[in-house]
Amino acid sequence: MGWRRVVAFQTRNPMHRAHHELTVRAAREAEAAITAASEAFNAWARLPVPKRGEIVERAADILRAEMDDVARLLTREEGKTFADARGEVYRAYNVLNYTAGQSRRLSGVTIPSELPKNFVYTMRQPLGVVALITPWNFPLAIPTWKLVPALVAGNTVVFKPAEDTPLMAQRFVEILLEAGVPEGVLNLVQGIGEETGAALVRHPDVNLVSFTGSTETGREVAIGCAQRHARVSLEMGGKNPIIVMDDADLDLALEGAVWGAFGTTGQRCTAASRLIVHRQILRQFTDRLVERARQLRLGDGMLPTTDVGPLINEAQLKRVHGYTEIARQEGASILTGGHIYTEGDCARGFFYAPTIFANVSTDMRIAQEEIFGPCPAIIGVNSLPEAIEVANSTKYGLSSAIYTRDVNKAFLAMRDIEAGITYVNSSTIGAEVHLPFGGVKQTGNGHREGSPTVLDIFTEWKTLYIDYSGRLQKAQMDNE
Repeated sequence: MGWRRVVAFQTRNPMHRAHHELTVRAAREAEAAITAASEAFNAWARLPVPKRGEIVERAADILRAEMDDVARLLTREEGKTFADARGEVYRAYNVLNYTAGQSRRLSGVTIPSELPKNFVYTMRQPLGVVALITPWNFPLAIPTWKLVPALVAGNTVVFKPAEDTPLMAQRFVEILLEAGVPEGVLNLVQGIGEETGAALVRHPDVNLVSFTGSTETGREVAIGCAQRHARVSLEMGGKNPIIVMDDADLDLALEGAVWGAFGTTGQRCTAASRLIVHRQILRQFTDRLVERARQLRLGDGMLPTTDVGPLINEAQLKRVHGYTEIARQEGASILTGGHIYTEGDCARGFFYAPTIFANVSTDMRIAQEEIFGPCPAIIGVNSLPEAIEVANSTKYGLSSAIYTRDVNKAFLAMRDIEAGITYVNSSTIGAEVHLPFGGVKQTGNGHREGSPTVLDIFTEWKTLYIDYSGRLQKAQMDNE
């Protein structure tokens, strides 16, 4: 990678609110990183694809051997529980293994020609230099399922992680370099989005920007790329619903709601932020959910007793609490929580009490805007058609779920909910690495990460015609 200098990078431990000056070895200016990636591209693109896959496979082995150490680093820097962090590391390991296998399946298609003695087929080619801009909530998993397919496809990469999680990004890059990624192929740049990220978006030598983050920032990324006709892949916000019908297994639905709403402190783009519940079971479901929320234990993610860790930083803490104030102003009820949590050691961290909003209507901001905290809104409905209408009433369409014992209701929901992902009798989180991941409406721009479909982001199709007739064939003119 050829780090050129050592810089001090500021971050905060979300558990203790402690301000740290961290020495980060991986800060290239964007211009230098793009130049290095451009110079390394031809040699990397011409390396046989399975050889690129072997490097990724070695990286998977290194990560597997260091799984607990990496998970501890992730918990310290991002704040999620160690169990959650270890799950994220394991997901990254799965992505590495899966994508290494895809290196032997980077195939095109042979197609019959309409002409005699003519052979036609398609193949995939890399794009060139790609920029990857990733968020802090999954500082290993999200970079992995962007960066690794980009490399296997033959691109060179400039990787800008979120400024809240610089050390996790640095460790991941070190693992890939240790596995054998050559000089210049992978370049890490640290910095804030308004400066470093914007420089990548604007640069004429960056052929693709793959971005995960807020819808507002994604819009600016798309505009910047459109102005210079560059490709862009966007994975943005969600306001994900769980529908609980009156025939649902209530115990199962409660487990899914608790995990979906409060897991990872609600800091997932797939978090269950709306619970759409049939009125026949609304009171029972609500009472039991409040009871479960009050039993959740907040604290240091490294403690096995902790259920919910801190929010990422002070700005996010203020944002989440701001939505509680909005809920009050809009006339919603706050059944539990609704305050910054300051008990015991949590007084030193960015903790927010698990919060449940009730008496919520679809026109309220808390039912429309992504909060990114442990704050689900309960919305009562009288029927499945009404539930689906409520589920579809936001600008987002990432993940969704329905709990029902009726197969007919399940299939109607799967057909009619506007989302890239729908679960039946499971929560809104837990996507598998070999399946497409992404959303509709303002959640994304049509691309899907994960599975072989991610290669559509990081490759260009090329069509080839081989005429062995010995004469000029004029296609449709000769066949008219």
